[in-house]
Amino acid sequence: MKKILASGKTIEDAVQNGLTELQVSADRVNVTVLEKPSKGLFGLIGVRVAKVELVLKPEQDKIDTTTIPAPAVKSAVDSPDKPASKAKDAILETERFIIEVARTMGLDITIARHDSKEGLILALSGGGDLGLLIGRRGQTLDAMQYLVNIVANRYSSSHLRIVLDAEDFRERRRKTLEDLSDRLAGHVIRTRKEVVLEPMAPHERKIIHSQLQNHTKVKTFSKGDEPNRRVVITLK
Repeated sequence: MKKILASGKTIEDAVQNGLTELQVSADRVNVTVLEKPSKGLFGLIGVRVAKVELVLKPEQDKIDTTTIPAPAVKSAVDSPDKPASKAKDAILETERFIIEVARTMGLDITIARHDSKEGLILALSGGGDLGLLIGRRGQTLDAMQYLVNIVANRYSSSHLRIVLDAEDFRERRRKTLEDLSDRLAGHVIRTRKEVVLEPMAPHERKIIHSQLQNHTKVKTFSKGDEPNRRVVITLK
């Protein structure tokens, strides 16, 4: 039994692409819709093409198509009895999602996995300007990470924590924030005036707090509401 996976902008396009690859007509296959297309966020992040599975019928089952209509397309997405998507490996699905998003941005990437105390790190590399995926101070990467965790936990039966990285940005950003913390602590000591930093994501504020938590002369705290919550450095 031969089967293939095919994709397209619409379900019809995906089916036709599969038929073209198999070089058969629609009556020679059984079709299962694995994923419906989605325009995604702002038409860019999370764009998803239609995915179908085509299973070639045994040759002996070939019948006269003038009397029997082409098989109806069944959707595993809509069927509670056979949720095909849930049977797939969550990490593989997450990586496919990332690759598809990157392709919409004109990027050809590869993904490496490694574990850390913060979770599973998916490190992106490849040709093109990965700065597009990182964004200003990592804002695009953070948004992607949020979506990636939604995708991963949609397919996983247990909670997954995924950290998305590109070109070692997370480590470089951590070092930048640690150096900034030390410089600003010195400024607070010299001027005896507190410093209020720009709004930061929770994980970046944590870096500032951790870097200065044992400082002998300054202390830190956060104020404000998300997404405008800021770190304050002041004298003890």
